[in-house]
Amino acid sequence: MSKEPNRRRRTAALTAAVAVAGAAVLAGAPTAQAAVVDVDYACETKIGPKGAVSPVGIKAVKNGSAYTVTMSFEKGVSDSPVELPKGVMTPRAELVLGGADSGTVKVKGMPNTAAIPPDTPISIGTLTGTYTPKKNGKVTFTAGTLTVHALGMDAAVCKPKNNPGPALELEVSGLSGGSAAPPPADTGDDEGTGAELPKTGPLDSAVALGTLGGTVLLTGAAGVLWLTRRTAR
Repeated sequence: MSKEPNRRRRTAALTAAVAVAGAAVLAGAPTAQAAVVDVDYACETKIGPKGAVSPVGIKAVKNGSAYTVTMSFEKGVSDSPVELPKGVMTPRAELVLGGADSGTVKVKGMPNTAAIPPDTPISIGTLTGTYTPKKNGKVTFTAGTLTVHALGMDAAVCKPKNNPGPALELEVSGLSGGSAAPPPADTGDDEGTGAELPKTGPLDSAVALGTLGGTVLLTGAAGVLWLTRRTAR
């Protein structure tokens, strides 16, 4: 009796097992955690104290050896007592680092693209900046001081008063010489160092997970080839 049917069944079974294992690994892969956090800002303005609660989100996308950090506001935090012409208002803010890193990251917005009528909320929009990791480990990003620069002066300086939690937790790894945890025992493999920092965001996560899944499937293909050759002997 030919051994070909048995060989095909073994190959199919091994391929299915590898696919299941690959799916399990992908499901358990870690990702960055981001959340929209309500920040209660207390603002000192030229016309007296102001304040408002604004939902704030923070995201990070890998850009070379650093990250482009984006801070977004869903609503304004202060009204303008006078009309602000186009291009005279620019917001900036600080993000407070925690966890494996410390200090602040400065982010800045674009000048207003349209005039802002008097007695209406000043739209903050999106602010961007750059974060360069110094240590491995989990780094948190929390909303800090927000400054609205308008008409040549800092028209409003707003600080969170509700002790908001982090809006982003980023897992940093692969840095040499700045490890917040003991380095791995095996240092013979140069892959995964400096140039390969973790990625965040839906697209970057999909690319990273796809690479991991491809590695699992390639390992499975090698196993299938080995089994086929062994059976043929």
